[in-house]
Amino acid sequence: MQKNRLAVNFYFLVNGFIYANWVARLPRLQELYGMDNGTTGLVLLTYAIGALVAMPFTGWLIVKNGSERTTIISAFLFCAMIPFFAVMNSITLLAVLLFVTGMFTGVMDVVMNAQAVLVEEKYKRPIMSSFHAVFSGGMMIGAGIGALFTKWETPLFQHFSIIAFVAVLFALWSSFNLLKDAPTSTDTSDEGGFKLPSRALWGMGIIAFCCMLGEGAMADWSTIYMQNIAMADPALAPIGLGAFSTAMMIGRIFGDKGRAAIGDGKLMIINSLVALSGVVLLILFPVPMMVVAGLFLVGLGLSVIVPIAYSRAGAAEGLAPGVGISMVTTIGYSGFLFGPPIIGFIADWQSLRIAMFFVALLFLMMAGLTFFNSKRQEVVA
Repeated sequence: MQKNRLAVNFYFLVNGFIYANWVARLPRLQELYGMDNGTTGLVLLTYAIGALVAMPFTGWLIVKNGSERTTIISAFLFCAMIPFFAVMNSITLLAVLLFVTGMFTGVMDVVMNAQAVLVEEKYKRPIMSSFHAVFSGGMMIGAGIGALFTKWETPLFQHFSIIAFVAVLFALWSSFNLLKDAPTSTDTSDEGGFKLPSRALWGMGIIAFCCMLGEGAMADWSTIYMQNIAMADPALAPIGLGAFSTAMMIGRIFGDKGRAAIGDGKLMIINSLVALSGVVLLILFPVPMMVVAGLFLVGLGLSVIVPIAYSRAGAAEGLAPGVGISMVTTIGYSGFLFGPPIIGFIADWQSLRIAMFFVALLFLMMAGLTFFNSKRQEVVA
């Protein structure tokens, strides 16, 4: 059972590690392809669209092939795509590559969480936040390594090839230690394909939408915000992403204990307000240290919201874990779909600093939704 948990942890680690590395080099990608903020937002949009297209059908893939096999295939394909980000001949080809890569990472996001639910069931206690803590740890390490490669002025293809190779080694060991779940041989017409979420899952899905839009905004734009708004040195700019990822990891390490101590509802309300305070801080005080502090608070606030949403979705009655998770993930991940272009367009129209007010508005909405959702559950109980 320990090997199963470690194997799933490695997939979460790989996912965060790869993502933070290439996002940390976004300023260099902008230079390489001659992209302004608006164009960058559109290119990032294709990545999110790819994930969003794949996620609703991942439940069907799990039913037909099992989450073990689907996790392995999606992870290797995801790693294989990354080095080619640096060698496309045009912005259009880069966008197409990002779309395909987004599909692979979208499938991977769902299936590794389905594996996490299976492991959680074996442990018979909440451990979902710990998996997402490892993802954040991967982002923290990836951001730090991205900063080093930036400082060394390492060519992008060389940088991305090295980190992809390391990630494949972790994924290779893990592939032999996942929980084996056989494909469902019975009629699965009710469980596969595209399905709209049930009413019970809509609340968690919308909260996840606000959270994941904010998470994506911090991941995609924090390095650019540090460099262009806070005027940080280019080699130090990825440190903001590192602070955000570190806080996410810390919050998720203690997230399961927090759920047990005060309950999901109160924890989500408190964390929503912490995230809101962080984004307000980085808007009001656009200097490197204050932006890093603000990003840390945002990461701490967002840390447990998505793990709670996934845990509840995976335990939904009448649905296989992968199917329930794919529903909530599809709603939540659409935050990545709308976030990058909106922030990019506002940044070109006004400034990236003004664009962060949009994120603050979403966090305020998230706080309100978590409050009303908590009160409704108390009434039902």
